[in-house]
Amino acid sequence: MSEERESLKLSQAAQMLLDECRMVLPGVQAIFGFQLIAVFNQRFSEDLSQGQQLIHLGAIALVALAAAIIMTPAAYHRRREERCVTAEFVHLSTRLLLSGMVTLMLGLCLDFFLIACLIVPDEARLPWVATLALAAAMAFLWFLFPYLKAAPRTMS
Repeated sequence: MSEERESLKLSQAAQMLLDECRMVLPGVQAIFGFQLIAVFNQRFSEDLSQGQQLIHLGAIALVALAAAIIMTPAAYHRRREERCVTAEFVHLSTRLLLSGMVTLMLGLCLDFFLIACLIVPDEARLPWVATLALAAAMAFLWFLFPYLKAAPRTMS
C-alpha cells in the first residue's frame, strides 16, 4: 500500500526547513552548555589526561561549529534572499542542516568516548566499540533510515 504525498510550494518547503533548523538548535545549544560546564568540574582536570582534555576541546569546537552551521540558513536567507525563496536556497539549506548534524554527531561521539573511558578505564576496547556503535546508530537513524522506504507516489 502506498502512502499519499503532496508536493509543497517552495515557500512552504523553505518554512519547513527553517522550522527543522529551529527544532535541532536548542538541543545543540543544551549540549554545548553541558560541555562548557564540564571543564569547570574538578574531575575534569583530575581524571582526564591532557590528551583527553584536548579531545573534549575538539568536541566542544565541533558542537559549536554544528550550531553555527545549523544557524546559517536563517542568516543566509536574511542577507541574500530576504524577500524571496529559491530552490537553490532550499537545497543549500538542506545540505547545511545535514552537515551540521554530521558535525554534531562527531562532537557527541568524541565526548561519549571520553565518558566511556572514565566509566570503564581498565577496558581499552570497550570505549572504542561503544563509540563506534553510537556513531553507527546515529548515522543510520539520521542519514540512512530515511532512504529505506520506497518513495511514495505523488498525489495529482
